[in-house]
Amino acid sequence: MNSPKSLTAETTAPGRKRNARRSNAAPTITDVAREAKCSPMTVSRVINGEENVREDTKQKVLSAIAKLNYVPNRAARSLAAGSQLRIALLFDNPSASYLSEFLMGALEEASRRDIYLVVQACENTTEAQKVIKKLLDGGIEGFILPPPLCDDQNVLDQIRAAGGIAVAVGPGRATGSHGAVLIDEFQAAYDMTRHIISLGHERIGFIIGNPEQVASGRRLLGYRSAMEDAGLAIDESLIAQGQFTYRSGMVAAEKLLNVSHRPTAIFASNDDMAAATVAMAHRRHLDVPGDITVCGFDDTELASSIWPELTTIRQPIREMTAEAVAMIARVHKQKPRIARAKAEQLTLAYQLIRRNSDAGPSLAASFSKPPGSP
Repeated sequence: MNSPKSLTAETTAPGRKRNARRSNAAPTITDVAREAKCSPMTVSRVINGEENVREDTKQKVLSAIAKLNYVPNRAARSLAAGSQLRIALLFDNPSASYLSEFLMGALEEASRRDIYLVVQACENTTEAQKVIKKLLDGGIEGFILPPPLCDDQNVLDQIRAAGGIAVAVGPGRATGSHGAVLIDEFQAAYDMTRHIISLGHERIGFIIGNPEQVASGRRLLGYRSAMEDAGLAIDESLIAQGQFTYRSGMVAAEKLLNVSHRPTAIFASNDDMAAATVAMAHRRHLDVPGDITVCGFDDTELASSIWPELTTIRQPIREMTAEAVAMIARVHKQKPRIARAKAEQLTLAYQLIRRNSDAGPSLAASFSKPPGSP
């Protein structure tokens, strides 16, 4: 999925050719259908969150919506009447599969509630602050902040100081948001590590996510705690740094598989890095899970589109974003009592999904042990 820049009806996508009659017109559902190479009815189904759309088609429609800055006419009419709540979803996440789920949840809930939604990429805090100021000046009232933006105190302070509503999706370490939607990152990673241990593994590698995100630290802590509670030694050479990207997963997996006494299992902090680990294992002619078990985190579309399909933690990403939209709507209704309102925190359930990428340690693992080891 291409990274969307902004999902609004106010500007035209760069480089898009239009005839003179429509040079200043907002994009239509027909434009989106033409860009996505599908029917307008299919675009409508995606916008309304209907299930009978193929995943690859859905991805093309979402990319077209973001590229063309499209919003439904119903939303545009409400906005023109001055009656519509306007919110923005800001993101800085390198995982296209994660972003796809994140965007779908927000689109579905915003459409259901007739909320005007803007989707904006922010590569760093400085850029985010400029974008937030522009959006606030343009009438945006609420902000959905996924990691790492929800961890940035400056971002939250800026939104609150301007009277905006900030809701974090993810754990976050900054204070001052009006609410947060999350899962128990620590316990989820703990449970996955215990699952791998229950299969008979003792040498378990771990790939950390982006060190700037709180979720990375909590997942690492869950892994460490599970290992310690099982009485297993933690070999620091089996912990590698990643960035939540596929490429960083390749680098980290290569490091772990180069250890003289390699791990029999690798738990990666997200599905992108787990998929990269599977690819690196195959490059080394290792069978997954026959020679090495690989597990991920998030349960994005990628987890079930590679072979073997990944055992992973299902994080309800779409539901979390939908809840964030609903939370902003609730806080908005509380104005002018918003300053005194207690921040709402909603913790959703996760699920360990077992597929084909895990198994007990095989006899092949013994060949990786150094001479003289037990």
